[in-house]
Amino acid sequence: MTFMKKLALMLALIPLLAVGESFAQRKISPVDYTVLTPGFNTFETVKYGNPYSGNYRSILEIAPEIDGLQGVRLPVDEQGKLKAAEVELNFNRAVKVFIGIAALGESTPEMLAKLNFHNGKATARPVLLNGLSVTELPAFDVYEVSYKAGTQKITVPADPGFAAVILGAVSSGQRIAFRDAGIEDQEDYEAFYLDDFAEGPHLFTVIGGPDEPVVEEGMPGTEGIQGGFEGGAIVEVNGVYHMFPTERAGQIGQPAKYDRVKTKIGHWTSTDMIHWSRQSTIVEATGIYAVSHYDNPMNNRRSAIWSYMPVFSEENNRWYGHYLAYTTDEDIHPNHSFGRIWRCESTVEGIEGIGGPYTDIGIVIEPGLDSQWWEGRQGVASFFPYQVGDRWLSFISGAFPFKEGGYPFESERGWYVGLAESDRLEGPWTRLGTDVNPTVSIHPWFVENPIVSRLPNGLYIAVFDGGPEYLKLPNQIAYTLSKDGLNWTRARYIPIDVKVKKWWDTMRTPLCLMPLGDDVYGIVYAAIDNDRRYHPMGYVEVKLNREVLDQLAEQL
Repeated sequence: MTFMKKLALMLALIPLLAVGESFAQRKISPVDYTVLTPGFNTFETVKYGNPYSGNYRSILEIAPEIDGLQGVRLPVDEQGKLKAAEVELNFNRAVKVFIGIAALGESTPEMLAKLNFHNGKATARPVLLNGLSVTELPAFDVYEVSYKAGTQKITVPADPGFAAVILGAVSSGQRIAFRDAGIEDQEDYEAFYLDDFAEGPHLFTVIGGPDEPVVEEGMPGTEGIQGGFEGGAIVEVNGVYHMFPTERAGQIGQPAKYDRVKTKIGHWTSTDMIHWSRQSTIVEATGIYAVSHYDNPMNNRRSAIWSYMPVFSEENNRWYGHYLAYTTDEDIHPNHSFGRIWRCESTVEGIEGIGGPYTDIGIVIEPGLDSQWWEGRQGVASFFPYQVGDRWLSFISGAFPFKEGGYPFESERGWYVGLAESDRLEGPWTRLGTDVNPTVSIHPWFVENPIVSRLPNGLYIAVFDGGPEYLKLPNQIAYTLSKDGLNWTRARYIPIDVKVKKWWDTMRTPLCLMPLGDDVYGIVYAAIDNDRRYHPMGYVEVKLNREVLDQLAEQL
């Protein structure tokens, strides 16, 4: 090709590069730099990146052009307002530093001027409008600040009236084509603590796991299960793992919504928590819809069965199973109503009797005059007992509290947990008072299906479903800690998709936190692919940090 033809081709491509989406959204390469000011540290400018020191706010969405840079955490106070700060950075070349600005009140052109870039030169207008979102804040516009090589400063005044983030640097020759990235405000998205991303060392580090489900449609044992799995628990007996998942069995010819009604509790076994074999059915729902919208004894109260939790009774030398039985109403959302917790016992004595068969003993706890407002339409929606000293405590769940005067048709969103207590595992069980219930210290309105175990230093830990993204929740496996089994910490979340290929759209319920040795734990989890009726099960391993565990124990 002649020089003139090459030149003509290059000139023809320029308009495409200038305005085409491929250029506008082209990812740029970060520049490494050194933070010289003591007390300041860096973060990854990626989804879930934590841009502030002393705060759990996280990036939720970010324009691809600036994804993957290295930012500097700015300090904030207890209210999340910027503290006065001066940070020195050393660059080995001329750079552009990207600064995000979010208006907290009326937007003014003077906002950027309140920041002192010293020898840097800031652009007068953003290079990206609405370029990223952060929990609890409006969307950020992104500006460029040009610096020469060497040591440079950025000074931030205390509470300037807006939010700012230092997003990272690229070489001065790189540029971004101006556009509105269209990322939305997230002022009503509560901040959350995410292991692997929040500031400081973390309790759990994700090691990895299979990049595909471990229990999937078409595998042996899944015959007759139309909708996959959700929830349940796993225990280990003499080197064998026993899983009791809820099987969303449904029925051939019935729509997918019936999978939530016609359910079974299956018994599966494995020696590695990856390869599973189905052994039996422990209990099965009737699948019969209610004839009354009210909690009427004419309704079939075992229409749908969920959340089987096995506990070994030392006193009685046999396994107990606790599970949830619902009334289901075809005309009211949610259709799971008036939950009751049943207890069954293995007919085979000893620890090896885990597989049953099981005999129903009766109802442990149910809706009644002592029900609390937060239990709502779903009644007692899960039950996990654990021993604390010489007494027993149990998490009980509730969801969809009734609106005032709205029983039984109108309810509000909210998934809560509280505590019940008993002198004996067999009961009777009594709800703790409203000074304890609901246990909103974990999360103000979403905790689902907590499963309790003990960590090496004796702390109690509960893993649970952290909630879906469409409710503005982290959609990760969550956990909370307690020293006494009664007072629980704010939820933390484990982002397993940093090491596991994300085959799911919605993360659901963990079934265990199983110790494997050398401070490694296995987690089997249920998850949802929105394009499929079938909900498979996955597996991941995490590593416990003993030093962090001891630090957290001292704080409790």
